[in-house]
Amino acid sequence: MTGTARSPAPPARLSAVLFDRDGTLVEDVPYNGEPALVRLLPGAREAVDLLRAEGIATGVVSNQSGIGRGLLSESDVLRVNARADELLGTLGAWVFCPHRPEADCACRKPRPGLVVEAARRLGVPPAECVVIGDIRADVLAARAAGARGVLVPNAATLRTEVEAERWTAPDLLTAVRTLLEQRPPLEPYSLEPHRGGAA
Repeated sequence: MTGTARSPAPPARLSAVLFDRDGTLVEDVPYNGEPALVRLLPGAREAVDLLRAEGIATGVVSNQSGIGRGLLSESDVLRVNARADELLGTLGAWVFCPHRPEADCACRKPRPGLVVEAARRLGVPPAECVVIGDIRADVLAARAAGARGVLVPNAATLRTEVEAERWTAPDLLTAVRTLLEQRPPLEPYSLEPHRGGAA
């Protein structure tokens, strides 16, 4: 995939960046309840540090259906989140959906509930947030909440999802650097599209 994708018009200001957890900040270990298995993905700590240095609030919005499926306890998820938070240097909000996909809840991405709640906890409007994640549900949740979304594909991201999104970045650090370089009141920024590698 070549060329440069243009974003929609930027918000009035960039106040917060919300990350998906698994596959975006940390390695995706399905239904992980073990803090010892938490491994940061390349560039994750540096990306968070860059935002922190610029005074941009940070948070995590994560579907954790393992709780609803009986594979994890809420305590397990909290312990894993705490370990990730320790490795990342403390983020401002951690919000997760414990429900099974069929529960039809308002919080599970691609619905907006997690994004709205994380923005509330951070004290910023959703419209001043950007959500970064590795699947299209992250981007759709952002849009549903009135925020913006950036897709950072990995080997597990469906190619159809990559092709459906005009707003992508090849890796997390590039996404954050571009957001900081091009944040308002500059012109709408563009993120370099992902170049292959999606399953």
